Amino acid sequence: PLWGERWESRLAIYRSLPSRNSHHVPYIKSAFSDTVNVIFRTATIWKNLNPFWGEEYTLHLPMGFHSLSFYVMDEDTIGHDDVIGKISLSKEAIGLDSWVNLTRVNPDEEVQGEIHLGLELHRETEKVCLRCHVIEARDLAPRDISGTSDPFARVIVNHHSADTSIIKKTRFPHWGENLELDLELEELSDEAMVTLEVWDWDMVGKNDFLGKTPLLQGWFRLLPLGNNEDDVGGKLGALRLKVRLVEDRILPSMYYQPLMDLLVESVISPTEVHTKIPDPPQHYAPGDRLSDVKRKIKTFLLVFPFPSTTADPNTLFRSNSLASKAMEQFMKAVGMLYLHEVLKPIINRVFDDKKYVELDPCKIEQNRSRRISFKGAVSEAEVRDSSVEMLQGYLTSILQSIVASVDQCPPVMRVVFKQLHKRVEEQFVQPENEDVKYLAISGFFFLRFFAPAILTPKLFHLRDQHADTRTSRTLLLLAKALQSVGNLGLQLGHGKEQWMAPLHPIILCSVASVKDFLDKLIDIDHDVSEGPLRARFLPSVTVKEGYLHKHKAEGPQLLSRFAFKKRYFWLTSETLAYAKTPDWQVRSSIPIQRVCAVERVDENAFQQQHVMQVITQDNDAQLHTMYIQCKNVNDLNQWLSAIRKASIYNERMLPSFHPGAHRSGKWSCCLQAERGALGCSRSHSAVTLGDWSDPLDPDVETQTIYKQLHQGRDKLGKKYLDPASRVGAHLCSSRPTVLQHCFWGVGRGRSLGRGTGTAMLCFLSHNGDILPRTENISLSG
Repeated sequence: PLWGERWESRLAIYRSLPSRNSHHVPYIKSAFSDTVNVIFRTATIWKNLNPFWGEEYTLHLPMGFHSLSFYVMDEDTIGHDDVIGKISLSKEAIGLDSWVNLTRVNPDEEVQGEIHLGLELHRETEKVCLRCHVIEARDLAPRDISGTSDPFARVIVNHHSADTSIIKKTRFPHWGENLELDLELEELSDEAMVTLEVWDWDMVGKNDFLGKTPLLQGWFRLLPLGNNEDDVGGKLGALRLKVRLVEDRILPSMYYQPLMDLLVESVISPTEVHTKIPDPPQHYAPGDRLSDVKRKIKTFLLVFPFPSTTADPNTLFRSNSLASKAMEQFMKAVGMLYLHEVLKPIINRVFDDKKYVELDPCKIEQNRSRRISFKGAVSEAEVRDSSVEMLQGYLTSILQSIVASVDQCPPVMRVVFKQLHKRVEEQFVQPENEDVKYLAISGFFFLRFFAPAILTPKLFHLRDQHADTRTSRTLLLLAKALQSVGNLGLQLGHGKEQWMAPLHPIILCSVASVKDFLDKLIDIDHDVSEGPLRARFLPSVTVKEGYLHKHKAEGPQLLSRFAFKKRYFWLTSETLAYAKTPDWQVRSSIPIQRVCAVERVDENAFQQQHVMQVITQDNDAQLHTMYIQCKNVNDLNQWLSAIRKASIYNERMLPSFHPGAHRSGKWSCCLQAERGALGCSRSHSAVTLGDWSDPLDPDVETQTIYKQLHQGRDKLGKKYLDPASRVGAHLCSSRPTVLQHCFWGVGRGRSLGRGTGTAMLCFLSHNGDILPRTENISLSG
């Protein structure tokens, strides 16, 4: 079995910031135990004591992590950012949706890393010689300005102690020293305090604590001093968090295949035997990526009889039902690139203009739009006229971009909309419901896809930062106008916001072109998205691209600021390529199959932040390292995740690596001289951010579906199985076995107990895991 943990976090709002200066520019960064790396960083909210983020992150964590910390920072243009406070959650405490008070940051609690020890005990007649072999440590906390430490270890037994030598400027010290303590026999009682502490030596002032651990043999995680954290009564503020930890136990693919086969077949309930169901989508297979699934999906909407349960066309798809939420997530999964192509140029224009736009008379501030003029301040009417002109220009550009994007829209989305259009048209045949077939599509397309992206571009990756107050208001007004377009102008003039009336003419004029656009959108063949059974992820499909800075390894050693050259990178499933510019004809490339590690680089290696390394292995088994610098920590995490996901199935992945660089005849991290020395830190190939471009793992998804079925098996049995079948299922599930397993029959074709059909028999454990024993059996009667 494969185990993994997925952590999901939603950052909502932060309140009651202490006002140590006139304003704050807060942001949040997060890290988990045993690492000094920041795993994500929110956008900065400028000059705000009560910021709202509304950002969501999904992270795949290693099984061995122990805690997760959130740091609220105050960004400074000059110098280091200030820490306002932190929240630390243990692994057991993750799973909350509430306000949490910030605590002060105690340096003695900010420890991480591991230490490798050996232990021997030599008994004599009256004394005992305790010999501790202090071998090495890794990933220690940086305590010096240079991003390193000067560590030494101290063995303490009651009042006796011994220290190792000090190794300067490293977080990965190799001591290889034996520390001996001569003790009396009574000093080794059960109450004896036997510990090892690691400290950072300072020439001036007291030494800094790096962690402690019980004195045993092997690798051990360093622990803090254990001081109780004081939340200071909420004086540092509070953070609203929604955090969820999901632990997945995934079995080999062969055990999920029967359920996969069942899931991809046509779904026919006893009440829908006469309903015409189109052909099922093609099978998913392990290793399929997003583009594979796009080609294989015909329409998942076919399994939901949406309109049949809705009599009122005005409420169609307006609630957050399973169908509407599934459709919303589906559009994000397959239409993100399309959304960027259509909206990003216009969103960038709105951000660059930074115009003051307001239509609500109660909110117009004339001084916000004041111009240097001999005529003085502008009037309210001038502000409104200028705002209408700006909004009309933006809205026209958005609508023109959308209605001209028929060919850009993913075919699988168009097929789904076509089927939706057909089902609605069949359900609402009355002449007065002529527009319902358009409203069903535009409700998803405009109200649940384009309008939210305009309102919060950061959450749809259209911008790296949240909009300021002025730009946010412009985006809000545009989103409101686009919602009216999605409603085909049917509700104009009936709401409370009559001050939006200046935009009504352009909205009404766009209705005809929007309907024509929707007609063209669904004019597509059902089979257009089909491909071969195992369609490959085409090399021409770019997973990620953008400007990065590549370290120049050739020639003489250069100063760090001149050693990194700007290059444009492309990542596909087969290559990582780069060139001087996007239009440059000559490209250098690295085959993804040769990648054996993708890791961060310590800041002190090049005195540069946000550097990563891509380690490859050639045909002669020689390792080569390319150093790449990203623009910020989020860009770094995104590239790390993307390359790791592309190389997730490589066979020759390294178990360890050097987080430093080999310069001046030694590694900057562990100070070893040999270039081919074994890595001093464990690789983190499984630690990746989750996003819409993730490879889709059918085994993981099937396990998730299975858990839901397992939890609701009693309700499903009562609803879909007849009394005879329920009795049989009850007898099977109550049959005593040594392993306390239960049997569960899942019908396929007709319901169990009626006619002849096929069923899948699974052995299920009480914790929801499929045991490795499944089979198909034939039923009759």
